[in-house]
Amino acid sequence: MATSTATGDKYRDYLTEEDIKNTKWNFGPPNYDDVNQLFEEGRTNIWPEGSPEEKVQRLVKTWEMELVHKADPNQYKTLDAKKFKLSVNGRKFLTLEEMIKIGGSYNVFLQTSLPKSLRFYDPDEETADSSQTLFKSTFARGFALEILELYSGPPKIVYKFRHWGFMEGPFKGHAPTGEKLEVFGIGIFELDEDSKVVKVEFFSDRGELLAGLIKGKTLDNSTEATPSGCPLMSG
Repeated sequence: MATSTATGDKYRDYLTEEDIKNTKWNFGPPNYDDVNQLFEEGRTNIWPEGSPEEKVQRLVKTWEMELVHKADPNQYKTLDAKKFKLSVNGRKFLTLEEMIKIGGSYNVFLQTSLPKSLRFYDPDEETADSSQTLFKSTFARGFALEILELYSGPPKIVYKFRHWGFMEGPFKGHAPTGEKLEVFGIGIFELDEDSKVVKVEFFSDRGELLAGLIKGKTLDNSTEATPSGCPLMSG
């Protein structure tokens, strides 16, 4: 698993000045200052440095950073890009190439079998850029992540997580409510003999997030955000 670094981001590895300089980035080096503050203000546990929970929390945050922001899979350090696969809510496992075709993070996590007429967010119609821009404008301070409980350690890591953020921007024509939206779930990470992530499963209720995003009143003459490079649902 990833280990703590003396400099760089407080909660993620491989973001030192040297790492930033020598890494190919999708949107430029990520800045986690806002979401780190959100995390510190809203977390329910402060895991001691070096504890199993802190190590897993750091691994998950670092893995997410690499998967979203690093442009060259050969520079991934937390996962094996050739063997990696991911499944959400029991759906088929996806390779990195398949995840890219779907449109990246949000589109992977918000896959649905609902008829198109019932989808107010349709991952089939969104791109990686449009989905990132939409959720970044909705959660201006990011979407923080914490590990609530750790059930087993490596090589098979099973944990309970909490994601949260404040809806401070519009979403698909719905006004911001300012409310805190939370998502709880279970994550399963499998590591190989080199401690690289090769298999990930997530189980959570996507409806808990999406329901909160359409509570605000409908905006008149609403416009969609213009795609641009910006960070993921950063934890």
